Amino acid sequence: MKHQGKIKQVGRYSVSLLARLGRYELAMLLCVAVLSGGVWGFVALADEVTEGDTQSIDESLLLALRNPADLSDPIGPGWVEEMGRDFTALGGVGVLVLITLGALGYLLLARRYRAALFTSMAVPGGILLSTVLKLGFDRPRPDLVPHEAMVYTASFPSGHSMMSAVTYLTLAALLTRVQPALRLKAYLLILAILLTLLVGMSRVYLGVHWPTDVLAGWTAGASWAAMCWIVMRWMQRRGQVETEESLPDTE
Repeated sequence: MKHQGKIKQVGRYSVSLLARLGRYELAMLLCVAVLSGGVWGFVALADEVTEGDTQSIDESLLLALRNPADLSDPIGPGWVEEMGRDFTALGGVGVLVLITLGALGYLLLARRYRAALFTSMAVPGGILLSTVLKLGFDRPRPDLVPHEAMVYTASFPSGHSMMSAVTYLTLAALLTRVQPALRLKAYLLILAILLTLLVGMSRVYLGVHWPTDVLAGWTAGASWAAMCWIVMRWMQRRGQVETEESLPDTE
């Protein structure tokens, strides 16, 4: 009986271990797919934009969001336009800095000091990449419709879209690596994706970006977040960054 009990215990442990390894490998494959697909998508899109092949569809989609009788009027009631400005603010530098500092505070309070250090380099690094790409392509802003928000930089890729993807997706990816509860991991990722989509769509709705600018920002930002997740997972395996099991929960 004792031997049977031990065999059952070993069996349960083996099944649990295999399931856990399988989940990690699936997550790794998904991140590699996002990284490679995002890079390929950005390069292909940038090539099409540079050659002017996307101009027709960009103009059609942008005009579809405006009142045909008055191009200065976005479709929908006034409160939808105001909500668009609220959503676009979620991708602004000030908001993203505050959210990043909040995440760093959480990691520090949770005693994930090395994870906090990694985060403090990952997010600013992605924002720097966004700035460099905008300077490199230097695409003019849309001139078909009046802008419903102030703009200061070039159009491709969308800075708000890329920075929100970099910030929200990177923070979600990193926080899930130190969060043991599966439901909280899923919640963080879903929330990050939703915020990123809302910011990007609001930029087109307000007329300050071509749709392809936003798509390029999403692909580049998602690629950066996936790369950060892969790097952090590798560092955790080497013991250089805390894992979800490495530290006890603290009150």
